[in-house]
Amino acid sequence: MEEELKCPVCGSFFKDPILLPCSHNVCLLCARNITVQTPDGETPVQSRASGSSDYDYLDMDKMSLYSETDSGYGSYTPCQLKSPNGVRVFPPVAAHRNCSLTCPLCHRSVSLDERGLRGFPRNRLLEAIVARYQQTRGIPCPSSSSAVKCQLCDRNPVPATVMCEQCDVYYCNACQQRCHPSRGPLAKHRLVPPPSQAAGGAASGGGGGGGGAGQQQPPLAARKAGTCVDHESENFSMYCCSCKAPVCVKCLEEGKHAKHDVKPLAVMWKQHKCQLSQALNGVSDKAKEAKEFLVQLKNMLQQIQENGVEFEACLVAQCDSLIEALTRQKAKLLTKVTKEKEYKLKVVRDQITHCTMKLRQTTGMMEYCLEVLKENDPSGFLQISDALIKRVTSSQDQWVKGALEPKVGPDFDLTLTTDSLMQTILQLDFCQGKAESGPAVPAAPLLQLEKCCTRNNSATLAWRVTAPAASPIEGYILELDDGNGGQYREVYVGKETVCTVDGLHFNSSYNARVKAYNAIGVGPYSKTVVLKTSDVAWFTFDPSSAHRDIALSNENQTATCSSYDDRVVLGTAAFSKGTHYWEVSIDRYDNHPDPAFGVARINTMKEMMLGKDDKAWAMYVDNNRSWFMHNNSHTNRAEGGITKGSTVGILLDLTKRTLTFFINKEQHGPTAFENLDGVFVPAVSLNRNVQVTLLTGLEVPKNIKQ
Repeated sequence: MEEELKCPVCGSFFKDPILLPCSHNVCLLCARNITVQTPDGETPVQSRASGSSDYDYLDMDKMSLYSETDSGYGSYTPCQLKSPNGVRVFPPVAAHRNCSLTCPLCHRSVSLDERGLRGFPRNRLLEAIVARYQQTRGIPCPSSSSAVKCQLCDRNPVPATVMCEQCDVYYCNACQQRCHPSRGPLAKHRLVPPPSQAAGGAASGGGGGGGGAGQQQPPLAARKAGTCVDHESENFSMYCCSCKAPVCVKCLEEGKHAKHDVKPLAVMWKQHKCQLSQALNGVSDKAKEAKEFLVQLKNMLQQIQENGVEFEACLVAQCDSLIEALTRQKAKLLTKVTKEKEYKLKVVRDQITHCTMKLRQTTGMMEYCLEVLKENDPSGFLQISDALIKRVTSSQDQWVKGALEPKVGPDFDLTLTTDSLMQTILQLDFCQGKAESGPAVPAAPLLQLEKCCTRNNSATLAWRVTAPAASPIEGYILELDDGNGGQYREVYVGKETVCTVDGLHFNSSYNARVKAYNAIGVGPYSKTVVLKTSDVAWFTFDPSSAHRDIALSNENQTATCSSYDDRVVLGTAAFSKGTHYWEVSIDRYDNHPDPAFGVARINTMKEMMLGKDDKAWAMYVDNNRSWFMHNNSHTNRAEGGITKGSTVGILLDLTKRTLTFFINKEQHGPTAFENLDGVFVPAVSLNRNVQVTLLTGLEVPKNIKQ
């Protein structure tokens, strides 16, 4: 309650408080200090809202204070020379001054009439409550402990003996005789004793009956009944409901409230007390709810402490588990560091070369354009300006997003964790932080196992969104490992939810996962699904890569040739690991030609016998004998040939990196080629005298000779 009993201007307990029209209170002395003169010719605004106030009450001490009478004006200006009590009084002026006062709380302004501050009622109730509060708390009352000083003494002011109610200035005897004589215009002013003397006299008069034993009576007990401001000899007896102010009998007789609603003071006193009590009941209920809420908050503090300790322990355990898993993986990852380092170095060097070339071209063009801009020939400039603008725009388009970003990171650990583990951990933490505020990254997609399948060396995966994200999904990222439990790589980025991946290894198990992304970021991975490719290879001849003289039939499994020269046709499968076996059946064999069978690179020559260039490894055979051939080098002549109905088998073992041939299920000669490495496709060369049919999906022969 103490804050309710302090003045908003001086910050001390109210002393002689007056009640402003806005229902706020200020000390009488503070009201005098914040009263300002209204400029000549301007009518003061009676009530001014805080939003339209032209000045703040904190700046009042920088403005002059004029009295409402012709006795002079005072000024509370700390920057000027003043007396110890902070007030300087200047000689009287002849003209009447208009003054106004602004409430320090709501900033509403009110003009003063000829009565000055005496026109505001004194809040005797607040004054009594302040006195009782100070007495209960043992706080010394300033009015009883120190006397009011004279406001006109320049040095060492003495206690004041009188106060002019019109001038609102305290005088000692000497200053009163000198500055406020009781003659002329000042003869009508009323001089009264200072409040300290009045309080002292009341205390001494009341203490006579006590005999010095016991405490003084509270100031409230000695308080006189309220008197009318206009008729000081009359007590308040009625209450004007229109003016909302107590009035006396003479006010009613003078007709000031003739048409107003006037009621007895005691009746309105009881009525307003009842209204205040009812309002307090509502406030009391709110206060009770606030106390219960505080108890709830204090209980929540304890719960937060306990839950925090439990959560920290759980978090430490989870982190320790991740650290242990990371430690186990470290041994496996160390074997791949060298290969990854060489790859990164090559990528960075290539990027440096590419960026340097583009930068040199861009810089040269910029320098040329700057020289063109220096020329002052308009016609010559316009002849080449369009072309230059197109070149500059085209050059700017070359620096697309990502062109100035490194394709690989320098830190191997960060690169690894960004792709897999660390990215997932950071995103989980990010999702927790965003769970209660705003959009988040997409949830992990759900792989639809019933739609995921493999065919030959291709894998088809399908997925769907588990929960709609607040921000629309922009696409998905599908990742597969290398089929041997190695590092994941991106195989698809797009908006589709079904993807088929071709060119996988046969007889291999691939781990696949997918994640979604939107404008906020990349979401977590889905659960991993394992897809196993076919144990054996099923393929046909490839019409798109065959020589134009080759004719295919029987669903691209049978091949013939329209030329007498040898022409090459490749298979649709490509092998880079594993062991694979297939056969070619001789459907037609005329005039003893020598077709060739084997493997080749995808860019081998198609218009000559297989094996004549360095991109094919083959065995060519006639009806009596055969040779192995690579890069036009003939080796290992072997007896025994082919006829119509014979079969030629090809065994490609990329685990041992060897190539072996068979005729009619029997190995023909030794191992033909060794140290094979890379990607190979099945291949055959033939002319018009031969027709062959491809047989795939066969088991690998046993009892192979070395």
